Amino acid sequence: MKYLAATLMTVAASPAFAATGPFISLRNTNFVVLLAFLLFIGILMYYKVPAKIGEMLDKRSASIKSELNEARALREEAQSLLASYERKQKEVQEQADRIVATAKDEAATAAAAAKADIASSITRRLAAAEEQIASAKASAIKAVKDQAVVVAVGAAQDIIAQQMDAKGANGLIDDAIATVEAKLH
Repeated sequence: MKYLAATLMTVAASPAFAATGPFISLRNTNFVVLLAFLLFIGILMYYKVPAKIGEMLDKRSASIKSELNEARALREEAQSLLASYERKQKEVQEQADRIVATAKDEAATAAAAAKADIASSITRRLAAAEEQIASAKASAIKAVKDQAVVVAVGAAQDIIAQQMDAKGANGLIDDAIATVEAKLH
């Protein structure tokens, strides 16, 4: 059957049959083209080509539909991820702002504490310096007094040594011994 159809098409399409004449004649070109077209359509129908093309188009349509659904799902997922990342970014920005504000507050507190520490340190140093000055003054006054006592004792010794005789010296020694005995008992 296939061989016969192929032979018929070859003969029907040859230029010798494509001559003019009555319409239903193999010599009329239009009639030969019509027969070839109908034969072609018949062969397509015999091998069920339209159904196969329909199946292929249905499969392609189904695959396109599934790709569209997948793309839609991916788009929704991407939008939810974007919204999630935007929320996270906003939270991170708020947290960073809080950290900066806390750091500024802590820096201000630390600066105030440092100023107070410096002020108290200066006050302590001034007090210590004043104490050292007072101590140095007292020490200098004591040294001057001690020196005055030494000079006075030396001067008194010289005067007593010039004016004292042996009898007065013995009396002074006896008085000193009596004073010491009275204070010890």
